[in-house]
Amino acid sequence: MLDKVLIANRGEIALRILRACKELGIKTVAVHSKADRELMHVRLADEAVCIGPASSAQSYLNIPSLISAAEVTDASAIHPGYGFLSENADFAEQVERSGFTFIGPRAETIRLMGDKVSAIEAMKKAGVPTVPGSDGPLGDDEGELLATARRIGYPVIIKAAAGGGGRGMRVVHTEAHLISAVTVTRTEAHSAFGDGTVYMEKFLEKPRHVEVQVLADSQGNAIHLYDRDCSLQRRHQKVLEEAPAPGLDPDARAKVLEACREACVEIGYRGAGTFEFLYEDGEFFFIEMNTRVQVEHPVTEMVTGVDIVREQLRIASGLPLSIRQEDVELNGHAFECRINAEDPRTFMPSPGKVTLYHPPGGLGVRMDSHLYTGYTVPPHYDSLIGKLITWGADRETSLTRMRNALDELLVEGIKTNTDLHKDLVRDGYFQQGGVNIHYLEKKLAQ
Repeated sequence: MLDKVLIANRGEIALRILRACKELGIKTVAVHSKADRELMHVRLADEAVCIGPASSAQSYLNIPSLISAAEVTDASAIHPGYGFLSENADFAEQVERSGFTFIGPRAETIRLMGDKVSAIEAMKKAGVPTVPGSDGPLGDDEGELLATARRIGYPVIIKAAAGGGGRGMRVVHTEAHLISAVTVTRTEAHSAFGDGTVYMEKFLEKPRHVEVQVLADSQGNAIHLYDRDCSLQRRHQKVLEEAPAPGLDPDARAKVLEACREACVEIGYRGAGTFEFLYEDGEFFFIEMNTRVQVEHPVTEMVTGVDIVREQLRIASGLPLSIRQEDVELNGHAFECRINAEDPRTFMPSPGKVTLYHPPGGLGVRMDSHLYTGYTVPPHYDSLIGKLITWGADRETSLTRMRNALDELLVEGIKTNTDLHKDLVRDGYFQQGGVNIHYLEKKLAQ
């Protein structure tokens, strides 16, 4: 087992990693910016190192500072959490070259899946269903571009190969707008990601966002932990998730779960990962793979009983998975509401001092948060301040518990999006299950 882990992140995920380390008897090093001295995991860690000023670029994204912190504390591994450098192949490579263990996939795997074009090609070879598309990057020949779009069928979407988080995408409904859309997207991609490579896919009109959680060790073993529905999104950012995804075609679901597991073996995957799909009319279409732990991993933990972060630590230690595929069983239903420090109507960030914090409780209720009364939410980072998770023997029980838990949650001194979640969990269409990825945007527009 690893001896000491440096947690290269902040907030609730840093605290989540620290707790898993403590369970396994692993010592912890908390790194923090000058603005984050009062974070809960910094108080609880065995050691703490300040790695720079408030700016992420000078602290949590500063690779030399992070590796220096690992060196001076004699850490044996670095856990990147999610966001920041978690899917940065150069960081993973430098960590390993410096003699530390990167708690995540190999650098070459991160690069493979980080480029959307190469990821799609790899998934096709592994038998994972993909969206009809250009089968590679787009060239400059206008005739070929038009022919490709006709073959796929309008509407199509132009995507940046290095894109993510909803950036670098443009939907085209008619042939007249295709060439200009490709040109503009290519320019934007080069500006935003330093890579102007773009590709084309069929644009699905009313899909759901369904993802499959996987774990794989260094011995060639891989398992899936079933699926999640993450269709409630605003500006391509997830707001509320649930597991398992309701109302999926059982045969299509069984096939895609097994395909994801086999794909992990095929590409030599190591660690926790997530296959993301669009799901429409009973069909799955692969869009990307996230090579890290996800924000929404708790809903999967609640319905499978598998501690995903604990497995990450075991895998990084060179140990095999502690569970086999035949041992993974679904039990009940879980929801997660992302609690953000923001105005529930304008979505403007709301940093400031938390004058009172009371997390909800009761059977089947879990609150993953770094908040405490007196903590000051800084203005420099993502507005996520907690994740409220509920479990029930069935979907309705879990949803009822979520309604009650949201009513019980108390955060004073700053604004939060709790009222938005209270509305969503009482929404008639959402209660039925299976809303598409455009539903929340349309609801907010109304």
